[in-house]
Amino acid sequence: MRLRRILWHQLDPEAYEGDGLSPTNLAVVLIVVVSSFLAVVETEPVVEDMAPRLFACVEQMLACIFAVEYLIRLWVEGENPKFTGVRGRVRYALTPAAIIDLAAFLPSLIASGTSSPMLLRTFRLLRILRLARSGRFSQAMRHLIEAVTERREELLLSLMLATMILIFSATGMYILEGENDPEAFGSIPRALWWSVCTLTTVGYGDLYPHSVLGKICGGLTSIAGIGLIAMPTGILAAAFSDAFQRTRSLREGGGVRTERPRIASHPRSI
Repeated sequence: MRLRRILWHQLDPEAYEGDGLSPTNLAVVLIVVVSSFLAVVETEPVVEDMAPRLFACVEQMLACIFAVEYLIRLWVEGENPKFTGVRGRVRYALTPAAIIDLAAFLPSLIASGTSSPMLLRTFRLLRILRLARSGRFSQAMRHLIEAVTERREELLLSLMLATMILIFSATGMYILEGENDPEAFGSIPRALWWSVCTLTTVGYGDLYPHSVLGKICGGLTSIAGIGLIAMPTGILAAAFSDAFQRTRSLREGGGVRTERPRIASHPRSI
């Protein structure tokens, strides 16, 4: 259908043939920002008491707009070769982007039928998740996701090293400071809070070692934290740069995608 194809080019950032975002997606981003701002401001009792019915009406109107947009996106994705047919629509509905779109309006519709203050507050906070929708329209966000995906093994190694250092430093402080300060270091789980603050170089100062050996252990943990924080930062920076370079090469090459270099294999004999 011609109408569905036109809407698909407007709503799908990858299908839009122009530069940047389509006018429709620009309007969606603007509505997302406004709705998230209202969700934040509404948590202030003084502001909410000024016009409670107005906030409720605006929220219901925005929820209906997002619901209609979600159904339209579900319909127009039939133009995408990856999501043709009923099964294709189901696969699209299970993608992270579609789930975020669903979460943009579903809490508001559910909250309208409940009177529990706890549920109402929870559903109000869930509306802030609409800001996550703006990420799907950002090319930089797509580069970031691509960079994390490509470097997942290196990042997993960094996470494993961080976990090991956390456990080792907490165990060391438990052994060295457990008797001097049992409230803070009387067990390994208690010492983990100090280890997390020290390893991330936050250093709240609420917990600190008293003995000489404990201070040495704390200093080594702080030094290890500096190197550990720098490791994933360098990995992501390099991957992010590679992603931008591939996009730049794609544009300069007239649409020919450049692949990452691979190790050449020996030619097979005929």
